[in-house]
Order: sequence, then C-alpha cells, then structure tokens
Amino acid sequence: MDSEKLFWEASVDEIIQGYKDDYEKEEFICLICGESFTKGVIYKNGDVFLEAKRAIEHHITAEHNSMFDYLINMDKKYTGLTEHQKKLLTAFKSGLSDKEIVELEGEGSTSTIRNHRFKLKEREKQSKVFLAIMQSMTLKEDLINIHRGAKMVDERYVITEEESEKILKSYFKDCKLKTFPAGEKKKIVILKEIIGSFDVNKKYTEKEVNEILKDIFDDFVTIRRYLIEYGFMEREKDCSRYWVKR
Repeated sequence: MDSEKLFWEASVDEIIQGYKDDYEKEEFICLICGESFTKGVIYKNGDVFLEAKRAIEHHITAEHNSMFDYLINMDKKYTGLTEHQKKLLTAFKSGLSDKEIVELEGEGSTSTIRNHRFKLKEREKQSKVFLAIMQSMTLKEDLINIHRGAKMVDERYVITEEESEKILKSYFKDCKLKTFPAGEKKKIVILKEIIGSFDVNKKYTEKEVNEILKDIFDDFVTIRRYLIEYGFMEREKDCSRYWVKR
C-alpha cells in the first residue's frame, strides 16, 4: 500500500502518532513517507540501538520534525485552517499564555485570544460529530484518494476506483503508456499511477527522472512537466533535484 493511501485510511489516533502498526506484516509504517521498521529488528542510530517502535518514533522526529508540524503545514483544503489560526494553534501547542500570545502577535487582546480558543474548541466538537456521521454511513462509491500535493481540488478528483481501473487498462499496455490523455480526470489517474514508479525517500537528478519516464512513455518531457504542474512532484529552482511531493 502506498503512503498516500495509507495516510488517508489511517485512524485519527494513527495520524496523531504518525505511523501504522501493521500486524500482518509485523512492521511499523510511517504515514508521511511510507518507510517501515520491522518488529524484532534492532536499528542502529549513531551510538544507540533502537527497537522498531522507538526507531519509527525517532524517524518521525528526525525526518519530519513532528506530526503536529506536518499536519499544521498541510494545505488549507485539508485542514480548513487560515494562516492566522495555524499561528494560534502553534502558539497554543507551545504552551504560551494568552498574554504571551498577544505580545508575540503585537496586536489584539487577551479576550480576543480566549475567543479564538473557544471557537477552536467548538470546531473540535463539530469535527467529532461530523467524523462520527461519516463513519456510521457507507458511501455508494469508493473514490480514489486525492494526493496530498494536489494544488486545486475540484470535480476533476471525483473518480471512483472502478473508473480508475478502466482508465489504466485503456491507456497502459505492458507497463507502457500508449498515449497521454487530454481529459483532466484521465490525466490525474495516469499521473497517480506513474508517480508510483518513484521512491518517496529519494531525490533524483533530471536525468534520472527522464530515464524512469522514458520506460513508461516516449514523450517523457510532457509527463515530467505534468507531474510538477499537478503537484505529484517537486523540484529545485535550478532543476538539479526532483522528488515526490509529500
């Protein structure tokens, strides 16, 4: 299972801790990048040896700072938070008092900060109820997961798993893309399939990206451009390095 799907299928508790405990595979899997740590294996970290659970906890801190940092910096389309709300939540997380937050912001009053706290707590209650409602019902169609790098989520992403499978069967033959579609939904499905050819933990040179894409489609330049444009991949300004967008 790819890290994208793993993240969206994780429970709230799993997202908070940042990893999934896969009982069948007997490993802990990072929800951000998909790196796994096998139970029973001891991992060396400098001069210290860590068992799998401690190793993945260290990995999340070392590679991603913390799940709070990762979640709070996700796009507004996922969090629903304004930049001001993100700053306030970060301050609350740090344990700052209302007075200290006012001093940090350089404006407002303690009563304003208290009002923000109240509104955020009310939103938390609403979120719990909404989550309970969604989990108590069964949606008629199983939609594909939207990749976390998507720059603009709209009706283009309303794609069922069945539709996705049909598109892939129509456009791929022996792991080669026959033609690149013009339709937006088809593009997203194709690009989502292609990005799976890249390691999320690796940075690639442009030449390496091209070599991977050449094996999939002759017009690798077009595919590379769309991977960037649709938020599946990022690159340095000088195009020296490319990587899968997390």
